[in-house]
Amino acid sequence: MCSIDLTEYQRSEATPLTIAQRDALREAVGDMTIEPAISREGEYVLRPSSTVGAVEVEGLSVVIKPKIPMPQVLSLALYTMDAGIIRQPSPFHFEDEDALPDLLAQALAMAARRAFSRGLLHGYRTEEEALYGVRGRIRFDEQLRRRFGRPLPVEVRYDDFTDDIMENRLVKAAAGRLAAMHLNAASRRGLGWIAANAASVEYPPNAVPEVSFDRLNEHYRGVVDLARLVLRHSAFQSSRGKTGAIGFLFNMNEVFQRFVTRALREKLGVSERDFGLIKVNSLDEGDKVKIEPDLVWQRADRPVFVGDAKYKDLGDRDARHADLYQLFAYTTALNLPGGLLVYAKSGADDDHSALHHVRHAGKLLEIASLDLGGTLDDVLLRVGNIAHKVCTLACRAPTSH
Repeated sequence: MCSIDLTEYQRSEATPLTIAQRDALREAVGDMTIEPAISREGEYVLRPSSTVGAVEVEGLSVVIKPKIPMPQVLSLALYTMDAGIIRQPSPFHFEDEDALPDLLAQALAMAARRAFSRGLLHGYRTEEEALYGVRGRIRFDEQLRRRFGRPLPVEVRYDDFTDDIMENRLVKAAAGRLAAMHLNAASRRGLGWIAANAASVEYPPNAVPEVSFDRLNEHYRGVVDLARLVLRHSAFQSSRGKTGAIGFLFNMNEVFQRFVTRALREKLGVSERDFGLIKVNSLDEGDKVKIEPDLVWQRADRPVFVGDAKYKDLGDRDARHADLYQLFAYTTALNLPGGLLVYAKSGADDDHSALHHVRHAGKLLEIASLDLGGTLDDVLLRVGNIAHKVCTLACRAPTSH
């Protein structure tokens, strides 16, 4: 297995790849730029975009590191799912250089031990089968249709009290997905313990079921949310095109946008209906040019604030200009006096805060940087400053259209 270490938005050195490896890597990491190296046949320059994590494909083991420590990425992603596990004091102690698969495996093992400490969760599951004895209720229609009057076996329906329930299945499926990766010995031992305590099943990344929680299974919330996170962001498929891929990849654009939306909603004390949904979704009156702002706050079904959350490389100033044009379109379509761009900040030289007064339009376009360094609590504290800017802009909104 050939190892390649990359960092988001940074170009790699010339890297030898076969045609099969190049094509498989393009398929597995869709937003990565792969260009032939100048004057070096068979070598390529790789430049990741906003996708970070790890993937193994065609004999390659590729790690894409984010600008912030990987444990922080996991915390942000879990926060968007309301995972109870992150509400506990110091739930994880990881080394910053841990690769994503090992970090996820350690987190899942610790969360499972806490959840399983009270014993495996059991529940009732409805079963339908043919038995040589009556259990539960006889399915008379099926008995007549299938057995043609024969007394045995009997078609029955019954409720079975079992540990083979959705919560345990999700945890086991996540453990199995992680175990397919190259892990260190400690991580693999933790996953082996989970495998010995839960039933196995497989879920594709785009069909991971949700779980409802109540007083009986609330203590499972953390490990189930973490398991769902693993399964949803998995690059593992039995067949991905002509080649197989194993890995776990986070799109940081998506993670950051969901984090900012949820954190602002909590800071402002508003519902998902009031902060997120939007009635006006086009720039023109003919509804031909669609708009999709990340952040929309409505009062009495009337927009009072609009903004966008951006996790991107701003080395090219034109990228920021395009975002301002986009925000100006949002404010125009929603008839608002201004809007806010929230950029992710990961270093002292990454602050892009600014105010722009648009000529002849009377609109204020504001740029704010959200520092993602430190603990999750540190980041949430800084979100309070963003929330203050949101409130200020919302107060300037017209009272009627």
